[in-house]
Amino acid sequence: MIGDPRSQSADPAGVARLFDPARLTQARRINKMSKTELHRKVGVSAAAIGQYERGEVRPRAETVTALADALRVPPGFFALGRPRAQVDIAEASFRRLRSTSVAQQQQATAYVEQAWELACYLEESVEFPEVDLPEWASADSADVPDPVTAAQAVRRHWSLGSEPIRHLVYQIEQHGILTVFFSMKQDDNLDEKSRIDAFSTTALPRPMIVLTPDKANDVMRHRFSAAHELGHIVLHHGRQGTDSQVERQADMFAAEFLTPRDVIANELPKRINFNRYEQISQRWGVSVASLLYRSRELDLLSESTVRRGYITLNSLPRRSMPIRDFPGERPELLKSAINLLDGAGVNLVQIAADLQMTPRHVRRLADIDDPQPKLTLVPNQPGDPNSALPHEFMQKKEKNIMGKPNKRVVQQRDDGDWEVRKPGAARASAVTPTQADGIGRARTILGNDGGGELQVRSKKGTIRAQDTIDPGNDPRTSKG
Repeated sequence: MIGDPRSQSADPAGVARLFDPARLTQARRINKMSKTELHRKVGVSAAAIGQYERGEVRPRAETVTALADALRVPPGFFALGRPRAQVDIAEASFRRLRSTSVAQQQQATAYVEQAWELACYLEESVEFPEVDLPEWASADSADVPDPVTAAQAVRRHWSLGSEPIRHLVYQIEQHGILTVFFSMKQDDNLDEKSRIDAFSTTALPRPMIVLTPDKANDVMRHRFSAAHELGHIVLHHGRQGTDSQVERQADMFAAEFLTPRDVIANELPKRINFNRYEQISQRWGVSVASLLYRSRELDLLSESTVRRGYITLNSLPRRSMPIRDFPGERPELLKSAINLLDGAGVNLVQIAADLQMTPRHVRRLADIDDPQPKLTLVPNQPGDPNSALPHEFMQKKEKNIMGKPNKRVVQQRDDGDWEVRKPGAARASAVTPTQADGIGRARTILGNDGGGELQVRSKKGTIRAQDTIDPGNDPRTSKG
């Protein structure tokens, strides 16, 4: 026996007997480590690593421990018995293929596999939205419309009308498509620049869009990337085509999905006007550069005029618009499911143990921030002048140091979103599209900040509900 499957210290000898070769390949790829690099860390030959991965030889118990240390996983990660997905490079809609190495693509697909495993685990206890796409958006459909018609059809299918789409990523997730963040900047590779743009896959039971934090300071580009990948999912669904052809089709879908031509054509100016473009950009959630291209696409401006517009645009200062300031534009499905389980008594550390992953890696898959260090007052030392003060004075002093009781308020804003705010703070700690998401975020903040009081208020400030959150209530407070 390898012991309790939820134990991260599973018996290496038992794991060796139930060794899953594909798990070693997955762990090696997600660390972007070659067999040669791994053999140097583990102390066995590169040929032996290959034999382990092909299932020709099983590693000894001490080798299992060495592999786990080198690849930063619990030993039990390598054991058989857990659901496992497999996504080939050909099944993912990678862009920039010429500038990305095979190792980078393998790392990304391994990440997708583990994100699916986390989602699969969570779906055993949490009901996810069903995949909701038109019938023609399937692998066996031969009647796929052109990109523009497809975008219009998806808008109708999702009852989006022809108005600007607020909370794009939230909308995508609410219709059953899983979205996750993936960064190439992994731990000790912090200086590596991501050469993989957003991508998607339909190789799993649930379509998945993978977004990269490289566009974290440009919400407009981030939104277009998400719409572009939605285009791949509904148009291509694993179908083959030339890179330039399928990318152009996905771009056409994204442009029509975000800015329907019948409406945007009446708003775009007939001559270059950057003030007007900026207004339209803010209204529709697309970049000015995208609007210039759209103007040419709809024959509102000539190609030479648009070219001059790009030259001028590139000379203008750009302001940062980080996605953290835009609720509904970050993946929330996995994070919300983890918060729900935490409320039911299953915290993130337990989830990680069940999946034989580290808590830090689960946080990464679900786009949850690492816990921050907590500070405590240093006890008085002998000779400290404060130690001679009366006990009552010390209590008052500590109260003055600690300030007011910790509290977070979840309140609806005029625009319909929900903000999490510390009373008296100049700005919100977080803004979310729904009340449930706001409560989950407030629980997270309070649990990670020593506990405190949570209040839910109406727009007018009336208290609808309140609760006391204990320290460590949020799974992110656990060490791991």
